Amino acid sequence: MPAPHSSQPPTILRLFLSALRLGLTSFGGPVAHLGFFRDEYVARRRWLDDSAFGDLVALCQALPGPASSQVIFGIGLATKGWLGGLACWAGFTLPSALIMMACGYKAASMGVFPHAGWLAGLKIAAVAVVAQAVWGMGTQLCTDRSRLTLALMAAMAMLLMPAGATPLVVIVIGGLLGWARYRRIRIPTTPAPLPFELSHTRGAATLLLFFLLLLLLPAAASWTHSQGLLYFNGFYRVGALVFGGGHVVLPLLQSQVVRRGWVDDGTFVAGYGVAQALPGPLFSFAAYLGAAAKVAPNGWLGGLICLLGIYLSPLLLMAGAIPFWETLRRARSAQAALRGANAAVTGILLAALYDPLWQTAIHSGRDLALAMGSFVLLFVWRFPPWLIVLLTALAGQMWLKG
Repeated sequence: MPAPHSSQPPTILRLFLSALRLGLTSFGGPVAHLGFFRDEYVARRRWLDDSAFGDLVALCQALPGPASSQVIFGIGLATKGWLGGLACWAGFTLPSALIMMACGYKAASMGVFPHAGWLAGLKIAAVAVVAQAVWGMGTQLCTDRSRLTLALMAAMAMLLMPAGATPLVVIVIGGLLGWARYRRIRIPTTPAPLPFELSHTRGAATLLLFFLLLLLLPAAASWTHSQGLLYFNGFYRVGALVFGGGHVVLPLLQSQVVRRGWVDDGTFVAGYGVAQALPGPLFSFAAYLGAAAKVAPNGWLGGLICLLGIYLSPLLLMAGAIPFWETLRRARSAQAALRGANAAVTGILLAALYDPLWQTAIHSGRDLALAMGSFVLLFVWRFPPWLIVLLTALAGQMWLKG
């Protein structure tokens, strides 16, 4: 799509460098990222207009995956095709991914320090951040009795049947119940089409590739007995199922890596705490988990495998869905199913707040007091998550284990 009156037309290098700057400076989570993107690409560079940007955000919010990463990928896709999309994704993702991979590599090679005060503080920060996310998602996605009930049922399923109730099963059931409950409700539509010049044929081919990988990767990993393919398949499936925001990746990843013994609970929660202090996408947590895994390939290779795995599915899905977005967003059945799925993921995240976060981080009244204080600073005083992480790590080193 042509750039609207931009003095410097987009090139692959300019797309990469602009995204790299955002990856180094965009603190505050997905919602804040969207504000940074609009300022950079609509207001300052004028590579898109507000209508195109708004439609792109709406599409990414309706699909599974990391919304901010999908949006910046879509910006590159709209301006310079697939190479532009990959340049934007790489620039935005690399800074946090490399830092997280280095942290995971250290955890794998030297071990984490379970009795360190700063580590206890990181775990407590994760409790506060996820508690805020649960509250925010509940108020936005569970606004009637049916969806609130569905969210609580999903949490109960995850807590009462941890071995049998996987996030995938809960999300699918939530989507089916949402379809049954809301399919007859008229949902407002937006008449303006998404102004991306992508053919239905290429979109269909991309979606076909997405579903083929979803079906064939488990079989390939089983036949080859390749641990690398097991990692890639597990993270690919997680990326395909993250409805409702970046924090929902927490329980999905826990079901993949902790329950299978690839990473222990302490290492998992500590890495999640570190991720809160960094700019850029939360999905970079995958690079940490691959690097910190107990089973080879780990280290830098494991981090790269898991990072590519978790991003490939949502980027394929987003690129494939763009040509069909007009039809999708007008379909009552699709929107009804999304209502149920989003309520279910709210419940899944509520369950994750207890297991593993609460069980791993809260062991005393002091731990609870620090978690409550962190929540107040986040929710009431609107402190940024990265600052909360630094403060709780400092408090943990000085107070909890001092």
